[in-house]
Amino acid sequence: MTSHAIRIPLNFTDIWRYRELLYFFTWRDIKVRYKQTALGAIWAVLQPFLTMLIFAAILGSFFKLREGVPYAVFVYSALLPWTLFQYALTQATGSLVGNSEMLTKVYFPRILLPIAITLAGMVDFAIASILLVGMLWFYHIPPTWNLVSVPAFFVLAMLASVAAGIWLSAINVKFRDVRYAVPFLLQVWFYATPIVLPPNVVHGLAHWIFILNPISGIVEGFRWSLVSKASMDWTALIISCAFTAATLVGGLYYFRRMEETFADVV
Repeated sequence: MTSHAIRIPLNFTDIWRYRELLYFFTWRDIKVRYKQTALGAIWAVLQPFLTMLIFAAILGSFFKLREGVPYAVFVYSALLPWTLFQYALTQATGSLVGNSEMLTKVYFPRILLPIAITLAGMVDFAIASILLVGMLWFYHIPPTWNLVSVPAFFVLAMLASVAAGIWLSAINVKFRDVRYAVPFLLQVWFYATPIVLPPNVVHGLAHWIFILNPISGIVEGFRWSLVSKASMDWTALIISCAFTAATLVGGLYYFRRMEETFADVV
């Protein structure tokens, strides 16, 4: 085979060789995120918590129980993976442009920058998860064997975030208006994801948008793992896995292909 893609190796060994630099970038992003903030790590909980409160206040009276659990828990358990995904896309998009001076002066695998952004989001995810544990205890929702699948869905959420972040960070180097389009895209994407409503309460085109949304399987998988009575749409999960795999592989090759031009364009 002589395709152009084959001539562009992914260089996983290079990434492993620079793993300490990846740790440095991740720790740097974490410190910058909370530097000179009055509330510090509380911001990690505040965004998903306030979002949950808003929807609970608006829709809670109509959907007191969804999937057999309190509506607040139903929403918050889906907001956790979504917030991780949202953070990764928003921050990773500008990760290369924001480190332009470094790109032009020293060599390192450029892909470490968007990956580090996603890894830094793990801290917010972990902190926000503590509140969910408290909510499950408050509402007397016992854990089930579904809980053992949480690490798998967490890894899937991380891979989806990395895959999308790699694409957007590379494209943003050439087309700077990507960073303006991403917030709008995420706003639309949020309402096309079964976070505040499950797919079985919408019909027609909206139902298929929920099903075909590549993030739906991840969001519903988290909810299914953590909330004992939540249902799981396996079709949506298969779509999410296929999307993540295709986007990750395509993103790695595209990023590698464009990497040599970053220093000239950025």
